[in-house]
Amino acid sequence: MYIGEEFKITEWFIIHFTENNGMAFGMEFKGEFGKLFLSSFRIIVVAGIFWYLHHLVKTKAHTAFTTAMSFITAGALGNIIDSAFYGMLFSSSEYQVASFLSADGGYATFLHGKVVDMFYFPIIETHYPDWFPIWGGKEFIFFSPVFNVADFSISTGVAIIILFNKSIFKEEKKEEPTVTPEEDSANSNQPG
Repeated sequence: MYIGEEFKITEWFIIHFTENNGMAFGMEFKGEFGKLFLSSFRIIVVAGIFWYLHHLVKTKAHTAFTTAMSFITAGALGNIIDSAFYGMLFSSSEYQVASFLSADGGYATFLHGKVVDMFYFPIIETHYPDWFPIWGGKEFIFFSPVFNVADFSISTGVAIIILFNKSIFKEEKKEEPTVTPEEDSANSNQPG
């Protein structure tokens, strides 16, 4: 597929090929250093999450929290792999279908590739009413972001944490020390 090409599965489920520099909703750090910083930062964070996930498993943490962190880790790792290798393996998709392992090489170097997004669910397409402040008369699409499996995995992990936060992060009730009648009378007879 070339960038922007799409296949309608249904009216509200579209496979839409796009690439981004790796942050949510197409945000990015500008320039060569920005992409390298983002990729390096992600690798460090995912290494830390892997260590934390290992700790959660060893300490038998709440199953929902361990599952959520696994989803987040898998999604983050998927996006790192995409941005690390996709640019090295494929030619550019702008105005053409990318070729795999082309003789000219990829469109980017290690850690400088883009992340491929493909799922688009424009469930509701309408316009804001004219009287609506700021956006009056403009198009409104719910759900407009285009995302990939890794993004879905991260979102699922976050949703699990939000939905089950009370059971995941419940505080252990501290038991009050029980005082036997003998200890109570001994304490009351002591001076001071």
